[in-house]
Amino acid sequence: MWLWKSKVLPVFVLFFFVAVFSSNGQRVIDEEMNPPLKDRLYYGGNFGASFGTITFVDISPLVGAMITNRLSGGVGGTYQYFNDRRFFGGSNSLYGGRVFGRYNIFPNFFAHAEFENVNYDWFDNNRNVFERIWVPAFFLGGGYFVPSGDRGGFNFTFLYNLLHDNRRSPYFEPYVIRVGFIL
Repeated sequence: MWLWKSKVLPVFVLFFFVAVFSSNGQRVIDEEMNPPLKDRLYYGGNFGASFGTITFVDISPLVGAMITNRLSGGVGGTYQYFNDRRFFGGSNSLYGGRVFGRYNIFPNFFAHAEFENVNYDWFDNNRNVFERIWVPAFFLGGGYFVPSGDRGGFNFTFLYNLLHDNRRSPYFEPYVIRVGFIL
């Protein structure tokens, strides 16, 4: 019952029904027509934010291109800001980039592979100091595309980081769940 009072569930249900019953927006190209690159490009990304005692902001734009009707690939960037006001020096910025490939298995269902390299302030327990380090990640997984409009929609992606290192990774778990949009 607390979900209804906090309005989280009604907003989610409204978003889900609007997205599901919107017109189809799955990007399809006619390979025989050999469309120009600008017609095969798509843009999007992820955005997240929370504010309060703990502030978190995530901006992760991407650009991709349809290679065939089922295969696409692209590049993206990531910037995340984290600040925990309960601790002195509890803020950190993370930035980096990624390359990805996506294969549409069924309509709206896709497999996803991605290599990401991010830089952030890591605390070295042995030397008792912070230092900026680059941490690689190789994600495999899949997702679901919810069409909305003529060309766009929303992505729900579930990924597993094969290179996850509990000591150095900025992600607490090897599992990553993303919700993003495509235009």
